[in-house]
Amino acid sequence: MSRNVMAFDFGASSGRAIIGAFDGAKIALKEIHRFDNNPVFLRGTYYWDFLNLYHETLNGLSAGRESGFDSIGVDTWGVDFGLLDKNGDLMQNPVHYRDARTKGMAAELQEKAGLDLYMRTGIETMEINTIFQLYALAKHRPDMISQASCALLMPDLFGYFLTGVRTAEYSIASTTQMLKAGSGQWDDELAAVAGIRGDLFPDVVLPGAELGALLPGIQRELNLGGARVISVAGHDTESAIAAVPACDEDFFYISCGTWSLMGTELKAPIINQDTARMAVTNEGGYGGKIAFLKNLAGMWLLQETRRQYIREGKDYSFPELGELAMAERPFAYLIDPDAGEFAAPGDLPGRIREYCIRTGQGAPERPGEVARCIYESTALRYREVFDGISALTGKEYGRVHMVGGGTKAEILCQMTANALGRELAAGASETTAIGNIAVQLISLGEISGLSEARALTRASFPETIYSPKDERAWSEALEKFRSLVL
Repeated sequence: MSRNVMAFDFGASSGRAIIGAFDGAKIALKEIHRFDNNPVFLRGTYYWDFLNLYHETLNGLSAGRESGFDSIGVDTWGVDFGLLDKNGDLMQNPVHYRDARTKGMAAELQEKAGLDLYMRTGIETMEINTIFQLYALAKHRPDMISQASCALLMPDLFGYFLTGVRTAEYSIASTTQMLKAGSGQWDDELAAVAGIRGDLFPDVVLPGAELGALLPGIQRELNLGGARVISVAGHDTESAIAAVPACDEDFFYISCGTWSLMGTELKAPIINQDTARMAVTNEGGYGGKIAFLKNLAGMWLLQETRRQYIREGKDYSFPELGELAMAERPFAYLIDPDAGEFAAPGDLPGRIREYCIRTGQGAPERPGEVARCIYESTALRYREVFDGISALTGKEYGRVHMVGGGTKAEILCQMTANALGRELAAGASETTAIGNIAVQLISLGEISGLSEARALTRASFPETIYSPKDERAWSEALEKFRSLVL
């Protein structure tokens, strides 16, 4: 008989509820509910609409009633959190990581602390990190910190409202930059320097821990049984890595969504001056593994560019932008996708034009020129990071595995193979949900561990192979790219 489990996968722009049906040999996916994740800008603050996301979670549970499911897992983006008051109620909607409240907070806290946060935690220092969000809150709204009984990271926040249990799952906790490197435990000294109580977060639990059954009120409201909620690898990146269909222990992946995360899996963190200079992060993964990876801009630039064109009355789909890009001249315009001026929402095409003019390339005007610039620059950035991580680990990597929503963009997949000069294996676009499902199946005793989970992914979702082309042209483009961004 098939064993059904439900994965909730919340991305930065949309969410979905997916039933994974396991028949003992393969997993079949059935998307039963999809919804937008639209942030809200209110009185100068950028929020996640958590109440609506919770409502959509209940809709997803209701939609799964017909199929039936034995367990539930939730994964989300990293770093953001909600505060609970003494009664266990949400104090406000969680603030979005792109909110301006953290501007300048990283430099200020590091100077105040007199500590090298990267060397202490192994996590890339970015202003969006939880520690800087909390530092800004402690500085400007100390009343909220003092009145809060608990802070829960996003997947743990959903888990709490589904079960009443408060936890801090390891993979999502590692995105806070508040864990001691390699220990999986909160750094209370670091929290104190930031003005944060040491007991603000619950104890850390490893992915795969069972939280408990759905609350009785939810069961009655939705006419559901007591499905178990499992704390999967709550950071969506780590769920995706758990399902990378690699055969070898040493493999290289690109998880491409709104953000791109690219790197490899290690048994222990690597933290030294070289990894600090490249700002490579050591994030916690399933089974105590370390995701040694680099955070990159991903599809954010194309998503925000498309939103700008829609605001201007030009409702291009992503495939249409890809077609327009292919009609333009190659390598006419290149940018650093991770440049600071591209991080905020707004007129991305305008800022890309300004960047290109400032770097002596002229101005991309047509939508196809802008889109081609984004695709080619993203692929070349992948090459830069691939070379850097290979040097840091001292390992040679062959075929590269790409997973996530970016695999739908054939133009990006082919360009990435071209830029890397090696085969790219593009896996399922829903790999994050697959990893979520796989961890649930491990916890339920249906499969044995990560190796079997990855073999199951290979059997269920064959990869598409892209071979490199035009290697000389891409090598020349890489030199141009390096001259612009270094």
